[in-house]
Amino acid sequence: MSIEENLKANIKEFLESAGEDLTKGRYNSAISSYFKAIATLCDLKIYETRRVLPKNHSERFLFLKMFSLEAYSIMNTLFNEYTKTYNLRLGKKDAIIFQKNVEKLRQIFERKT
Repeated sequence: MSIEENLKANIKEFLESAGEDLTKGRYNSAISSYFKAIATLCDLKIYETRRVLPKNHSERFLFLKMFSLEAYSIMNTLFNEYTKTYNLRLGKKDAIIFQKNVEKLRQIFERKT
């Protein structure tokens, strides 16, 4: 399986998990899975354009800042919200925001192709 295929499979798995968690009212878990899908979607785009995978969040943010300020801004905002799940309980409204941003990032990346 290629790197791209692995990343796409991971995105699919994270989104399936997020959807199940959202349906069952496990909003923090849904947010976590949506964020992982979003981060992996970014990694896929970075890999497609730079042929390198970020090693951590800092590298991911740096690459996004270099080639897509719009995606960087979304990821930065979502990361700050995502980290709240470490200590706080977030709700359905928060999870839906993450869900909607998956599609928003896909659209941004399609325009950049």
